[in-house]
Amino acid sequence: MKLFVWDFHGTLEQGNERAVLEITNQVLASFGHSKRLSEKDCHRLYGVNWYEYFAHVLPQEPLEYHLQLQEAAFLLSNHHPEILARHTRPNRHAYDVLQSIVAAGHEQVVISNTLPESLDLFLQAVAMRSYFPDGQALAVNSHDPQPARTKLDVLEEFLVGREYQGIVSIGDSPKDVELASVHGGVSYLYTHYGRPFRECNAQHRIRDLREVLKEI
Repeated sequence: MKLFVWDFHGTLEQGNERAVLEITNQVLASFGHSKRLSEKDCHRLYGVNWYEYFAHVLPQEPLEYHLQLQEAAFLLSNHHPEILARHTRPNRHAYDVLQSIVAAGHEQVVISNTLPESLDLFLQAVAMRSYFPDGQALAVNSHDPQPARTKLDVLEEFLVGREYQGIVSIGDSPKDVELASVHGGVSYLYTHYGRPFRECNAQHRIRDLREVLKEI
């Protein structure tokens, strides 16, 4: 049995950056700011911690204020799941790939930097909760300038007492690639069509999730 380790944002989903844009700008307005996050900058920054979006728009404000805006953004997101549902969609071929991995008898987890309650909402929004039941949907909660845990920490905790024939990581960032590399596994750097790949030492660079199926 192999373990497939998935990133969520920018990998299993598409369109969530538009939800981020809407929520970020709603929070800025509610706090009385006239500045807004542009769509171009939202795409460019996508994947950073939420407080970093606010730091980009309001660089003159202190970190503590950016964190306050981030908290407001999470509250708005969690209390209005219809915003996520309006924008966030399953990535192309995601269902087919996830189901094929299950059918082949392998195990899979999703590890996301977001909050536990937010990850649950995201998975529900794209109808993927059944593929990642309790214990296999792992939230790092790294939205802090100095997080105590990383994705690698969470994976190491998950692996305690478990053994796999191999580990396959799929994500859109260098940190996702690292999850397999440190265990001698296979890494796939995924990027949506029309966007540049990030710089890292991924073994495979793909724009179609079905390419992962060669590992089963």
